[in-house]
Amino acid sequence: MLMQEAIGKVVLGQERAVALLVIAVFARGHVLLEGDVGSGKTTLLRAVARAVGGPFERVEGAIDLAPGDLVYSAYVDEDGRPRVDPGPALRHGEDLAVFFFNEINRARPQAHALLLRLMAERRLKAFNRDYAFPHLQVFADRNRVEREETFELPAAARDRFFMEIAIAPPADAATRRRLIFDTRFHDVDALIETLPEGLVDFRGLNATAVAIQEHVRASDAIEAYVAALAQAVTDPRSAGIEIEGVDMTRLVQGGGSARGLSYLIRAARVRAFLAARDFLAPEDIRDMFVPVMAHRIFLDPIYELRREPLVAELCRRAFDVVPAP
Repeated sequence: MLMQEAIGKVVLGQERAVALLVIAVFARGHVLLEGDVGSGKTTLLRAVARAVGGPFERVEGAIDLAPGDLVYSAYVDEDGRPRVDPGPALRHGEDLAVFFFNEINRARPQAHALLLRLMAERRLKAFNRDYAFPHLQVFADRNRVEREETFELPAAARDRFFMEIAIAPPADAATRRRLIFDTRFHDVDALIETLPEGLVDFRGLNATAVAIQEHVRASDAIEAYVAALAQAVTDPRSAGIEIEGVDMTRLVQGGGSARGLSYLIRAARVRAFLAARDFLAPEDIRDMFVPVMAHRIFLDPIYELRREPLVAELCRRAFDVVPAP
């Protein structure tokens, strides 16, 4: 696909992440990236925003960022008079296409709450009027290394994100060397400008997303398969799943919500469509399961520090015990 290929030319070694982000764009879902410092999260999201085109706003997460800072900008003008102008969320009105919240875990929960409402409703009330954002897609990234002066997103907040995507350094040694020594990748601003802007029509994405969902069908067997996978990760003991050193009676506190499963199907349908199919296959479900569902599986607090490997193993075991149609 043109969009995926173009982004892949400026963001090296992240083919999986790029593919997932393209699926999220055509499923109209918000995305949270997480990874180490300097892993390319911001560059990747900037590249996706440029490819989508349309008005773009970026906010830097900080401990002193107040909810109002997203809505309005208060300052003193050249004549010494106080002024209040629309802030980043309102500056472009209904045409706002991409809102990028950089280092979201550095902002306080009050700022998260406003962002979550914007994500869920694509609406805000300000200056005595309602604002709608029909084209809006929110991207955020989170630095998982630093813990000081950061605020973890609660489960309900993470559930608003369509996908969570982990970003790791490229595994290929040649790619790593190119990123280090090729000066083309040293100037991020110049690099992003080499990417064609507006490869898709952001105003038409909603209609395209609806058409994809209506075009790709799900058989009764696929519906039963999804339900069985959801049951397996929600109640792994009843599915016969065992993980060494883990008390399976208390590992999972919740997961497999109706919203999460509907997001899974949305993502799987886009994947099938991009593969030129009009039907869902088991590989569509399995490929989208972890990015869409893993952050919606809530573990007992004693296992939270081991969340990533445990949830990945739980999903693998679920694929093993639930037969594919």
